[in-house]
Amino acid sequence: MEIWIKAAQLFLSLAILVSLHELGHFIPAKLFKTRIEKFYLFFNPGFSLFRYKRINGIKKYSWFTKESPKEWKEDESTTEWGIGWLPLGGYVKIAGMIDESMDKEQLEKPAEPWEFRSKPAWQRLIVMIGGVVVNLLLGFFIYSMVLFIWGTEYLPNENAVYGTHLTDESMANYGLYEGDKIISADGMLSEKFGDINQMIVIDGARNLKVLRNNEEKQITLPKGIVDTILSKKLKGVISGPRYPNVVKELIDTMPAIKAGLQVGDSIIEINGLPCSFLLDFQKEMQNHKSQEINLGFYRNNEKMNLSVMVTENGTIGYYQKSPDDLLSFKTQEFGFIEAIPAGISEGTETLSNYVKSMSLLFTKEGVKQIGGFGTIGGIFPGTWDWKRFWLLTAFLSIILAFMNILPIPALDGGHVVFLIYEMISGKPPSENFLTKAQVVGMVLLLTLLVYANGMDIYRWISGA
Repeated sequence: MEIWIKAAQLFLSLAILVSLHELGHFIPAKLFKTRIEKFYLFFNPGFSLFRYKRINGIKKYSWFTKESPKEWKEDESTTEWGIGWLPLGGYVKIAGMIDESMDKEQLEKPAEPWEFRSKPAWQRLIVMIGGVVVNLLLGFFIYSMVLFIWGTEYLPNENAVYGTHLTDESMANYGLYEGDKIISADGMLSEKFGDINQMIVIDGARNLKVLRNNEEKQITLPKGIVDTILSKKLKGVISGPRYPNVVKELIDTMPAIKAGLQVGDSIIEINGLPCSFLLDFQKEMQNHKSQEINLGFYRNNEKMNLSVMVTENGTIGYYQKSPDDLLSFKTQEFGFIEAIPAGISEGTETLSNYVKSMSLLFTKEGVKQIGGFGTIGGIFPGTWDWKRFWLLTAFLSIILAFMNILPIPALDGGHVVFLIYEMISGKPPSENFLTKAQVVGMVLLLTLLVYANGMDIYRWISGA
C-alpha cells in the first residue's frame, strides 16, 4: 500500500509541475499570436490516452487512439489537448519550432507569420524561458503558502539538550561520538538542529566545535568524509536528537502491559546495561529477541525494575513519547504578507543548495547516487501528508527550473543559448545546425534517463 501512496504523490506532483511548466510556454506564445498545435501532459509516442480539440466551435473528444482524426489535422488553427501514456514529462508543440517532434516537413516550407520562427528573437526568448520562470515562481509560491498555512517548526540546536545520534558508527573514526552536540562548523553557528549536515556535505565545512560532557572540543574532518556519507547513503553525520525513552501508550495483550510497565515510565537500562535513549534501547533490544530481560526504569523519580519477555521482533509492546513531547521545539507562524518574502527566501536557499550539491555528482561516489523516478518517488512519505507533499512539490519545481535552464540542446536552456547568440550576432544558427543540436541533446537526455532509472533497477535487484 505504501508504494502506491508514494506513486500517487509522485504522479500528482509531476502532473502539476509539467502542466504549469508547459503553460509557461503556452501563454506567452499565444500572447505573441503564435500557433500552438498540441499541448500534452506526458508523452504520447504512437498512442494517446485522451485527445480534445475544438473543431469549428464544436468540442471533439477521442480516447485511446494512435493518431489524431483526419478532420483534426485539417484544422490547424486550434490546439489539440491530450494526455500521453509515457509519464516522463509533457510538451507544447509550437508551430515552426525545432523541438522533440523533429517535424522537418513543416520547416522545409516558407515561414508563416503565425509560426515561432517568424517571431522576433526577443519574443521567442520570452516563450522559451516561460516554463522555467513559472516553475521558479511556483516553487516560491508553494513555499510561501506552506509557511502561511502551517508555519514552520524546528528544534533550535541549543535545545538538543541530550546531544545527537550519529548516522553511522563509522563517525567515531572521525572523532565524533553518540551524544556529541555540534555547536558550529568553520566558525558558523548551527542555529537549527540538522543544519550541520548541510554545512558539512554541501558547504564543505570541516572544522567542528563539539560539546561533549560539558567540554568543548575541536574536531577536523578529512576531505573524504563526504565520500563516506555518500557511499553509505547517509543524510550526513547526525541523524536526529537524542531523547529519553518514555512510555506514552501501552499496547493491549503485549508483554509490557502484562509485566506492569505504566504510562510515563522512563526506561534507562536492559539487564543493567545503560540505554536511556530510544535508539540505544532499540538497538540493544535486537540482541534479546524471544528472551526475558530485566528492565530498569524510573517511575515518579524512583528507580524500579521488572522482568519482561521480548517478542521475536525485539519489542515489548508500547509507544514511546516523540521528540515533540520531550524537547522544546520552536514554531514560527507567518501572516500572508510575511509568508511571501519568507517563501522566496526558502526557495532561493533551496536553489542555492541544489546548485552547490551538483558538484557532488562529479565524484566517484556521487555519480552512483543518481536516480530516476524510483528515487524521486522514494522521497515522498508512505502516508499522505499534504504539508510534506507540497514541500516536496516546491522542491521539485525549483529543481525542474534549474535543470531546464541548463545550456543543453533539447532543453529550454539550449534554445535560450541559441537565441542569445542570434540576438548578439544578428543572425540565427542554421536550421540544419539546430536540428542536429536537438538530436544530440535528446540523445544525451535519453542516455541520462536510461542511466538514472537503470541505477534504480540495479539498486532494487541488488538491494544496494
